[in-house]
Amino acid sequence: MTGTEGRIEVPSSDGISEQASRNTLALNPLVGITGQDLADSAGVLVKAMINEPKVAAEQWLSFLGELGAIVGGKSERAPKAGDRRFSDPTWKESGLHSGLLKAYLAWGEAVSGLVDKTSLSDVDKARAHLITEILIDAVAPTNALLTNPAAVRKFVDTGGQSLWLGLKNYFDDLIKNRGMPSMVDASAFKVGENLATTPGAVVFRNELLELIHYAPTTAKVWKRPLVVTPPQINKYYALDLSPDKSMVRFLLESGIQAFCVSWRNPTAADRDWGLDSYVAALDGAVDVAREITGSDDISMMGSCSGGITSTAYFSTLGGVAGKIKNMVLAVCLLDPNTADESAFGCLITPETMRAAKESSRLRGIVDGHDLARMFAWMRPNDLIWNYWVNNYLLGNQPPAFDILYWNADTTRLPARLHGDYLDLYFTNPFVNPRKLTLNEKPVDMSKVAADSYVIAGVTDHITPWKGVHKTAQILGEGTTFVLSNSGHLQSLLNPPANPKASFVIGPVNPAGPDAFLAAAEKRKGSWWLDWRDWLQARSGEEVDAPASLGSERHPVLAEAPGTYVFD
Repeated sequence: MTGTEGRIEVPSSDGISEQASRNTLALNPLVGITGQDLADSAGVLVKAMINEPKVAAEQWLSFLGELGAIVGGKSERAPKAGDRRFSDPTWKESGLHSGLLKAYLAWGEAVSGLVDKTSLSDVDKARAHLITEILIDAVAPTNALLTNPAAVRKFVDTGGQSLWLGLKNYFDDLIKNRGMPSMVDASAFKVGENLATTPGAVVFRNELLELIHYAPTTAKVWKRPLVVTPPQINKYYALDLSPDKSMVRFLLESGIQAFCVSWRNPTAADRDWGLDSYVAALDGAVDVAREITGSDDISMMGSCSGGITSTAYFSTLGGVAGKIKNMVLAVCLLDPNTADESAFGCLITPETMRAAKESSRLRGIVDGHDLARMFAWMRPNDLIWNYWVNNYLLGNQPPAFDILYWNADTTRLPARLHGDYLDLYFTNPFVNPRKLTLNEKPVDMSKVAADSYVIAGVTDHITPWKGVHKTAQILGEGTTFVLSNSGHLQSLLNPPANPKASFVIGPVNPAGPDAFLAAAEKRKGSWWLDWRDWLQARSGEEVDAPASLGSERHPVLAEAPGTYVFD
């Protein structure tokens, strides 16, 4: 690498939609966190304040001293670069607003400093900081009508109409969104009409999934197909949003025969579906793709928890590993211990895992909407207050943005699958062979091999990129590792037309992620193009594109996007 060694340029957000799309929901590791964990963290903070009153008093006196400096015009405090909350010029031009802002920043620093100066353990400090950050963000002056200059200005300019519209949005959300600010104008989208519109057909259906076979767009195709396994906590069509950012369309234009799994949305009656159930269902889908294309084996791609499912299936194949020739994993943590590097890793403990498992066992499912609410409080500026200001104080409608619509279209997890994922924290089967058995077959990564390609996002707070590098190490020497310049979902939705795209690429480094970054090559543009070349070189021979979808044994059952996507 040249220039800025070890650094990747991350594009700045240019709007409320793009900013929030960097903070999308995912299964791992948030799935183990509950509201009680946040309450327990708050208890840690309160206990520290009671047990160490001297520290609290010192921080209070320090804050009062800083207030005196602010009143005397001697404070140089300013918000962090890139903090969009205070981008309005009034925060600099108005003495009143400038003083209010500086007082808020000083108070936040005092509260945060209180945690740093206590004798709490590192883990408890991290938990206390999480709570203080939520509190500090909540009382920002931008979140109140009278102290938000943009909201006051719009109130005056609209003759009070913005307040009326904001109240209407607020009461609508109380009724329809359980009191959370809506992130997206859902009326702007409909799956199958302006989302998930790539032509294809369901050619296989079992109790857990539908398999979609997409219609080729080239005269010749590569014989070995690609089967995509999405996460179980979101609908599959993240990779087939609008045509300009559809990975599925890109694959078809590259001559790849593309198949995609669409998971069924379970209910409490399906509580006994476990990881073994999903692995068995996936095996059925793979056999169908092999039969339709006439290929002895396939390439498989899995993202996030779908990557865990794909790898679990792959690692049980043993002597019949020939079913999978190539493995592609995106934003996927196979070693759960690396989840500690995430923004909420401090809340992941054996106790929280066991409590979450018991909670889902009693309910039969984990509801994706509950996970979304919890995740929102993990990143409140981006996922709550951002929309609080836009929807209620300014009286605007939430944005009509396809990624945010998909993000809100969550699903449920059956209790046993949820428990199986949480158990991975204790067994770590992809690192420790034969610690887990699925369908009477041991999970053993040492018994299988495939050419592998792994993608991570440098700003991914859900599956931190250094943890994803560990995934690449697990897949073995020679694995290609790509570090995209975006976050969790945006690192995947990175079409060649994206002018801000860049990535770092190289073989996985046994010395670890820092060694990888020091030695890897930095490139401008989308990693999709490199992946296309990598995949084509490993997809066998070129053959004539099929004249129709499916086969005699597996005829068309429904047009894409299928039926399970609407559950």
